[in-house]
Amino acid sequence: MTDRKPEEADRVDAAGLQAFASRIVSDHAREELIFLCIGTDRSTGDSLGPWVGTLLEERGVPGVLGTLKDPCDANTLPRLARTLPDDAIVIAIDACLGRQESVGMFLARKGPLVPARSVNGSFGAVGTYSIAGVVNEIGLKPYWTLQSTSLYRVMRMAEEIADAIASAVMGEVEQHFNPNAERTSAYE
Repeated sequence: MTDRKPEEADRVDAAGLQAFASRIVSDHAREELIFLCIGTDRSTGDSLGPWVGTLLEERGVPGVLGTLKDPCDANTLPRLARTLPDDAIVIAIDACLGRQESVGMFLARKGPLVPARSVNGSFGAVGTYSIAGVVNEIGLKPYWTLQSTSLYRVMRMAEEIADAIASAVMGEVEQHFNPNAERTSAYE
């Protein structure tokens, strides 16, 4: 996904992400929710989704598809998308590239995202809701940009997403990420 039409999504920080997750959980039964964590463990920037899925599983959140162990990547996404129940509320989570001022932020929206758009992939839109983490700035070589994205930034953003979701779904009070910590720069 790329951050080319920001009017379609709200650009939020960790606090905004918490509010977004809380609204989803308050509007739907927990059993209806499926967290489709898209990405691969073979690319630093594109590992955001699998990191989130792994962290959600570790926190006991049900309905997670896509982890570091079993990624929802280009090979498995088409098959997994076909198996999703028609009545499921799917929260699609993926990494994206965007404008420099958006790096480290999240694009949250009611509506789907299109996986692999920033690398000219050809997947259909997926998700009732979507969260895209802007892991790096879009450039002329998106594959290289994703490969060279800061793992620290990706892991930190994954913690923020997992904390927001786990807090909303499980009612957790503990946060694994310190929201008062200094934000990372665009080029760590």
